[in-house]
Amino acid sequence: MMKNIIIFIFVGFYFLSSGQNIRYEVSMPKPQNHYYHVEMQLEGFSKKTVDVKMPVWTPGSYLVREFAKSVNIVKAFSGDKELEVKKTNKNTWRIYKGKHKNIRVVYDVYAFEVSVRTSFLDLTHGFISGTSVFMYVDGFKDLEGEVEIFPYKDFRFITTALEQKSEGVTKDGSQVFVFESYDQLVDCPIEIGNQHIFHFDAAGVRHTVAMYNEGNYDEEKLKKDMAKVVESATSVFEDNPNKKYVFIIHNMLDAQGGLEHMNSTVLSVYKWGYTGQSYLDFLQLVAHEYFHLWNVKRIRPITLGPFDYDKENYTTLLWVMEGFTSYYEKMILLRAGFYNDEQFLNKMFSSLNYVEGSVGARVQPVAHASFDAWIKAYRPNENSHNTTMSYYSRGAVMAMLLDAKMIANSNGTKKLDDFMRFLYIKYYKQKKRGFTEEEFKSDLERFVGEDLTSFFQKYIYGTEIPDYKTILDPLGLEINYVGKPKASVGMTVTNSSGKTIVKRIRAGSPAEEAGISVGDEIIGINGYRVDAESLNSYFKTVQENEQIEVLYARGDQLMFTKMKVQNYERPQFEYKVLLENETDERNYHFWLKRL
Repeated sequence: MMKNIIIFIFVGFYFLSSGQNIRYEVSMPKPQNHYYHVEMQLEGFSKKTVDVKMPVWTPGSYLVREFAKSVNIVKAFSGDKELEVKKTNKNTWRIYKGKHKNIRVVYDVYAFEVSVRTSFLDLTHGFISGTSVFMYVDGFKDLEGEVEIFPYKDFRFITTALEQKSEGVTKDGSQVFVFESYDQLVDCPIEIGNQHIFHFDAAGVRHTVAMYNEGNYDEEKLKKDMAKVVESATSVFEDNPNKKYVFIIHNMLDAQGGLEHMNSTVLSVYKWGYTGQSYLDFLQLVAHEYFHLWNVKRIRPITLGPFDYDKENYTTLLWVMEGFTSYYEKMILLRAGFYNDEQFLNKMFSSLNYVEGSVGARVQPVAHASFDAWIKAYRPNENSHNTTMSYYSRGAVMAMLLDAKMIANSNGTKKLDDFMRFLYIKYYKQKKRGFTEEEFKSDLERFVGEDLTSFFQKYIYGTEIPDYKTILDPLGLEINYVGKPKASVGMTVTNSSGKTIVKRIRAGSPAEEAGISVGDEIIGINGYRVDAESLNSYFKTVQENEQIEVLYARGDQLMFTKMKVQNYERPQFEYKVLLENETDERNYHFWLKRL
């Protein structure tokens, strides 16, 4: 009897809690004022108060951006009756609805920041990055619902990966889309305007490309080349989880990069950059963001979804999410035929030398760089190069080393592809969740075929320079250290409004020891007036132990100092392909195998 009562209570609770409905309406009556007008229609909420919240960050971009700052007054109504609304913290509004079950929440969002992670609106187009426009009901992020977009009268198209409720548009030009949850809603960016739209098919998936703004692109070439990138990326996993995919491409003078989503991406690229090396850079960006549909959107640390939109979501594994993706962006272009072996290797060793040559690489471990992305990666200052390093570049180098270990320890039968495919199947398809850091390391050790505790201590949680020569030798690469001591003052300058301004100071350098700081104006050297060009040229000719007298200004105060030039050795490596035996030959070609 008790069992039946429990079942009855559970069923009753289910029907009570599943009666809520949510619907958004977004309009833009005056794009020139850069405001989206948003109305949330909430039905079936029985509690006397409802909290609506605006996220503080957007997934994929690890910085608290405080999107609530762009929201003006929030109002709520039940029919014609206005309800009391109080703000309870920086991103939460409490609606005192009493017995009213159906309410309407109304607010405006200012959208005038050009980036792939923030919303924008003017007379040329509208772009909605969901976390900066759509509020959610606290405790009800799993609700499915609808969003109706009312475009400005001169805007003809709406492009998004959201499913349209019905084909076509309404009489007033709006379109209605459906979403399964708030997470899905805000993971589908929306482009509204007069974008040029074309399509291509690849890996069994229909791909839509929406081009905002003009550019020197060749549509037919893009269709073919982007399809090659898609096929190459999909070959890693032997499965593409999407039925359709959307590229929203903003052609700009100031390129902003890209941001990944579950079945779409937003790319901000240089509008006249569809030729030569710039075109290859564009395809590499396409490869990077497309690879993310597996690595980070489906293969992910357990902390990165479902998301907590109120605060930072920490992980030490961004070196895997972004770093492995940075490795594969180059590998994908190699396999698709856009890079040859030399170009791929040059790209990888450029990343390697960038990492090892940075002062910050000896200070900040890549795991710490991942964890502290929220406070450091997106907030660089004049000293960041001395204290931080890139989990993109360092992670890409770690991916190459782990790939080499897998190939060597398996006698050329397993590589990083197999590990990525394993993670995809085990955690996304079977367990339907992310992995813990312990699970990741354990699974990685299984594929590498050795205990990686020392590797992690030295190179992931430590700042040692890896033994590149030993690790990469089985791939047929001869690695030589070519770093040499060179006389340096550790300072660079730039021309700013006719003044010679210090742009960068290396930690521990003669310039730092002499008391010079970033932002100082260099007026004279050794009794002679200098400009930025002549001073940077002079710095290239200095000799060890040379004494330099510097006249400079900090604000309106003139200052004088002396500095003694010292040698500084920047770590650097060179590679040579040296296939001396059958094993080298086999491993090398297995590693860089084309499609």
